[in-house]
Amino acid sequence: MKIDTGYIEALIKNPDASHGNVSSILDKASLGKGLNLQEAAALLSMTDEGALAALYKKAGEVKERVFGKRIVFFAPLYLSNYCTNGCVYCGFRSANGSVARKALTVQEVVREARALEEKGFKRVLLVTGEDPRWGLDYIISCVRAVYDDTGIRIVHVNAPPVDTEDLRKLKASGAGVYQSFQETYHRPTYEKMHPWGRKKDFDYRLDCMDRAMEAGFEDVGIGPLLGLYDYKFDCLSTIAHSIHLYERFGAHAHTISIPRLRPAEDAAAGEAPYAVSDEDFKKIAAVFRLSVPAAGLVITTREPAPLRSVLMHIGASQMSAGSRTDPGGYTGGEKETLEQFSTNDHRTLIEVMRSTIHEGFLPSLCTTCYRVGRTGAEFTEKTSSGQMEKFCQANAILTLKEFLFYSLKNGSREAVQGAIERALADVKDPAMKKAIIEKLGEIEAGKRDLYF
Repeated sequence: MKIDTGYIEALIKNPDASHGNVSSILDKASLGKGLNLQEAAALLSMTDEGALAALYKKAGEVKERVFGKRIVFFAPLYLSNYCTNGCVYCGFRSANGSVARKALTVQEVVREARALEEKGFKRVLLVTGEDPRWGLDYIISCVRAVYDDTGIRIVHVNAPPVDTEDLRKLKASGAGVYQSFQETYHRPTYEKMHPWGRKKDFDYRLDCMDRAMEAGFEDVGIGPLLGLYDYKFDCLSTIAHSIHLYERFGAHAHTISIPRLRPAEDAAAGEAPYAVSDEDFKKIAAVFRLSVPAAGLVITTREPAPLRSVLMHIGASQMSAGSRTDPGGYTGGEKETLEQFSTNDHRTLIEVMRSTIHEGFLPSLCTTCYRVGRTGAEFTEKTSSGQMEKFCQANAILTLKEFLFYSLKNGSREAVQGAIERALADVKDPAMKKAIIEKLGEIEAGKRDLYF
């Protein structure tokens, strides 16, 4: 994988954001087939309020056409904050000796996963720093233990790059999506931000998604850390990365995460070198949605609650909730160990779900596609052709019903039940609606984990 830096810089320098060109680009985006880099660059360069409003509206329409009204929720589970890298923006960097380090035992990982399951989560994302003492074998043991000893249904992994054979072992453990973020695709900035450690190798990290897909991971997650460099360059490079994966493997990136740089304890970077405003962040989300419509667009708890609510309307399709970024944070009470970064949205899962319902969307705890093989090229094809929305809607309804019956222990029952009823009313296919109603009855009778 190579980033054509000169071409991307030329697009940024000379975008065609004229009214007529933007209008034709948005018309093309309506088809849900994605945009090329030239078209994405034009949209990223827009500043006119009317044009931006049209962009946001189109992104919301495409998201709903592809995935329906559902917003999928997950939680990160941090395994270890030991790290040998020197990333200047990260709380885990090896030079940070101000707060205690911790690597969870496998039993502690299970306890953390059970705590998340108790809250209603069915998917977790295992996250770890890069330290050979807690490397691949440790991560695989954690993946298997979560499956064997909890009710979590899918485990994704955000872990440092390794070679193809090790990625094959990780996939064999049952891991779903493999994530490894490039942070910035701008090589000089990357070298400045990663002064030592294995992460210093730009090319080894960039090629990791290719190795992961060669190793059997049909679903991979990519993304920039916004604020390290010019967001236009990193966004266009991320889109180029996904296009590369599609051209080589037939599948776009399964997820694109767009975190903004947040303060981290004792981080050397200080403020973001290229701070991204809320308005630019909204534009970024919308352009990613239109450029790679098949991807899950992930918004984390780094962002404040009001902005996360807005982003649901302009392309976001997955969100973390109730997140802790320190190992043991879900069962250990107050922070005892080093966090990777600070968060902005501290609401619980049910509080975020209530907000999602209030905004007119459908909370989803679905894990189906990874478990039935609706992944990789098939997933990309189904989303691009508009066939995925019916599955997303139906499975969101079923997972929300199960949440209502088995996980919701405080108020909000009326809001959740109302969301289920409205979503069911939106199902247009009579046969699908009948099948959903039958499965809802089975859930009420005691069954769990039903899906289409």
